[in-house]
Amino acid sequence: MQIRSIELIEINLPLVHFFETSFGRTYERRIILVRVEDADGAEGWGEITCGEVPGYSEEWTDSAWATAEKVLAPMVVGKSVDSAAGIWDLMLRARGHRMAKSGIETACWDLEAKTLGVPLWRHLGGVNRTIECGVSIGIQDSIEQLIDKIAVEAVAGYRRIKIKIAPHWDYEVIKRVRAAFPDILLMGDANSAYTLADIDKLKSLDEFDLMMLEQPLAFDDIVDHAKLQAQIKTPICLDEPVRSADDARKAIELGSGKIINIKNGRVGGHAQSKLVEKICRENNIPAWCGGMLESGIGRAHNIAISTLAGYTMPGDVSASKRYWHEDIIEPAVEVSPEGTITASEKPGIGFEVKRDRIERSSIRKVRI
Repeated sequence: MQIRSIELIEINLPLVHFFETSFGRTYERRIILVRVEDADGAEGWGEITCGEVPGYSEEWTDSAWATAEKVLAPMVVGKSVDSAAGIWDLMLRARGHRMAKSGIETACWDLEAKTLGVPLWRHLGGVNRTIECGVSIGIQDSIEQLIDKIAVEAVAGYRRIKIKIAPHWDYEVIKRVRAAFPDILLMGDANSAYTLADIDKLKSLDEFDLMMLEQPLAFDDIVDHAKLQAQIKTPICLDEPVRSADDARKAIELGSGKIINIKNGRVGGHAQSKLVEKICRENNIPAWCGGMLESGIGRAHNIAISTLAGYTMPGDVSASKRYWHEDIIEPAVEVSPEGTITASEKPGIGFEVKRDRIERSSIRKVRI
């Protein structure tokens, strides 16, 4: 494989409904799309999934644009590798910036799968063509509003409901939700909003039979999470601190959590996700695919990687219509009444890119 050019396209997509976490409230997404092209003119598409500000991680839209354009793309363009799995190694001299790297790397996987005429999910080694879907619901203006939203998603068939929590939005909220929905698979995602000083409050959540408590403590911590996990019965799911297979290994050895959320962007792309998935699978640690409010391109990549054997829990891979009035792919991602998505048998990501929609939404472009 030799990449002849890399094109970056920033688009602006307004959300159907605001999405709030402990970081703040998001009304629209600035998304960087990546289009790679080889010497024969074949193309592949990826997405840089960082947020508009450095809240979830150090990366953000403007920093990722500069890094991808000035540093990473020149490392890849014109270089030869045996396969898309080798793209990561071309960018090793740049430390960090895994989300920017992932956008380039996943686009190369899409290109390679299309060139080979195979679905990306099969090319990645997926075994479960049909995946189970969960949904993530942000902090709302009222508990009643949250309960109404959960009711809609439960009727839509989603297998797992994740609600965002924070110190001002936790015990009473979960108590009300659990009373309204005693049988749903329910989890709370704290996005690092707590410390060990909150251990009594976090212990109190054990009574609600949560599927998991995601990233309650600091974004870069695995030591205090081990202390917390030893004192609560609710399984802790790690998110932000697991950026590599080695991070996953260390966290598992420490007992920092019992579940791991794998995000393509956070770990650096498909090759790195596969390594983390392998560590989880070999250690009997359930894993699932987390979401970053992706457009259809990023969502298609999430569907593909979620078919790997180690992804054993419903992920944040939901329907396009939950987020976008009009997605940038066709057909739009849909979830069955049973709460599942079946991966396409078409080559590559399995969806057609809507170039007119991208053009109407684009803010800036550059080709390297």
